[in-house]
Amino acid sequence: MNAIVALCHFCELHGPRTLFCTEVLHAPLPQGARSGDKPDQGEQAEEEEGGIQMSSRIRSLSPAEGASAEASSPGPKKSDMCEGCRSLAVGHPGYISHDKETSIKYVSHQHPNHPQLFSIVRQACVRSLSCEVCPGREGPIFFGDEQHGFVFSHTFFIKDSLARGFQRWYSIIVIMMDRIYLINSWPFLLGKIRGIIDELQGKALKVFEAEQFGCPQRAQRMNTAFTPFLHQRNGNAARSLTSLTSDDNLWACLHTSFAWLLKACGSRLTEKLLEGAPTEDTLVQMEKLADLEEESESWENPESEEKAFVFPDGAEVRELNKYPADLSLLSDCGNWQPLKLSVFKSLRHMRQVLGASSFHILAWHVLMGNQVIWKSRDMDLVQSAFEILRTMLPVGCVRIIPYSNQYEEAYRCNFLGLSPQVQIPSHVLSSEFAVIVEAHTIPHSSLYPMGPEEDQALSKYEFVVTSGSPVSVDRVGPTILNKIEAALTNQNLSVDVVDQCLVCLKEEWMNKVKVLFKFTKVDSRPKEDTQKLLSILGASEEDNVKLLKFWMTGLSKTYKSHLMSTVRSPTTASESRN
Repeated sequence: MNAIVALCHFCELHGPRTLFCTEVLHAPLPQGARSGDKPDQGEQAEEEEGGIQMSSRIRSLSPAEGASAEASSPGPKKSDMCEGCRSLAVGHPGYISHDKETSIKYVSHQHPNHPQLFSIVRQACVRSLSCEVCPGREGPIFFGDEQHGFVFSHTFFIKDSLARGFQRWYSIIVIMMDRIYLINSWPFLLGKIRGIIDELQGKALKVFEAEQFGCPQRAQRMNTAFTPFLHQRNGNAARSLTSLTSDDNLWACLHTSFAWLLKACGSRLTEKLLEGAPTEDTLVQMEKLADLEEESESWENPESEEKAFVFPDGAEVRELNKYPADLSLLSDCGNWQPLKLSVFKSLRHMRQVLGASSFHILAWHVLMGNQVIWKSRDMDLVQSAFEILRTMLPVGCVRIIPYSNQYEEAYRCNFLGLSPQVQIPSHVLSSEFAVIVEAHTIPHSSLYPMGPEEDQALSKYEFVVTSGSPVSVDRVGPTILNKIEAALTNQNLSVDVVDQCLVCLKEEWMNKVKVLFKFTKVDSRPKEDTQKLLSILGASEEDNVKLLKFWMTGLSKTYKSHLMSTVRSPTTASESRN
């Protein structure tokens, strides 16, 4: 935390003075030094607690060095300081603490060495002890501006048997440029600084009581109240805080407290990037991960029912109870290896390879939730195609069997990879709810000559897209398909931009799905109201309605259960109204 903590004192001879301050230094390491280097021999470690190592940097100075240091210091001269205005002895360079976790140094001395910081601390000191005063004169207060920083100030009194009114006025201030951070740290700073003040006042009270017991000052002052010139001020009138508390290690203890305060206050608040509520895809992925962890326990049970299928290269994949719901989960199954060669690079690349008309038919079936069957000897080709096509659907709508040696029904998967030898049932071949893509190997392709590197792997294939009820190219199709094709044909958009457009389109239509689900499944509205809602959502056409109903199956269990739990019975609703 970039802040300065200071202890200030109001002297009757010299006014507000800064006694002791602690600041944070983010100085880089010297050239050639490493973070693990040991400190200099002159710095003897005295205490190590909470990751902060405190070293007393006391060394003897020659008279010439002391004079030069005093002349270059931005603080007041020695002649302008009395005993109560001085904290560290002449020649004492202060204290330094090394935070080994963050390589930050906490340095304490009477005044900041930098002239600008000295001016800021000096102004905050004057304001805290003269201008900005809270009711009762003791307590916390906040003031400041953008130019001179914002200040948290807590004023208090210390008992002194020789002072006017038997007490002296002090304050502890925290200065930083971040107003919001300082305000949010108010409760923390108030509690910790109040603890430091209570400790100082407790020590001073013991000294005060001892002095009053030995030599009561109140009776002596009353007896000599009318003696002329008795109360003339002198330079020794202000006593040091060390003598008031009878603590020779006072400044070392204050350095430790101030350094810990800066470290702890900087660690308690951290900035986090809030991205809003999780999307449906995120929720579904979390649910699938939880289901996978449950299934992994059954996979370890030898009595579980096994089902196996064989890839063309002879590698056998054994799966228990059901097929994996996601290609990314297949890495836990048997000898399957992840895809090494991405054949299709993007949706735009697939559209260029298949052709505009064939891609339109294929994309229509994908968005409608119909079964997509891909037959090829190349398993990498099939997996690459499914990885691209699945990007058009919400995660919850994707059910993939990457490669099988037998046909699987549509209720098990909407993406099915088959070897060329597998026979597809006749009712599937003639069904309008299925589309078949066959990749035929040809020896010398004239359709895809050797060109760009990304097309060389596909030059040996010819793709045939068939369906029991072919979709006309002139058919408008669902609105989202038209927007996807418009983005793919726009050459001014890069592949990354197209991907982001696709994400936005899916989120837009998933929001419509949520509204429709709440309207029809939860509220049970009549068909007339549903038609009006679809018209308002811009999804009244037949294809859009089919798409919304299919995408409704991709809603997460968390979202559905949340909506269902908020539905109140008519009795409960009437009671709440009454």
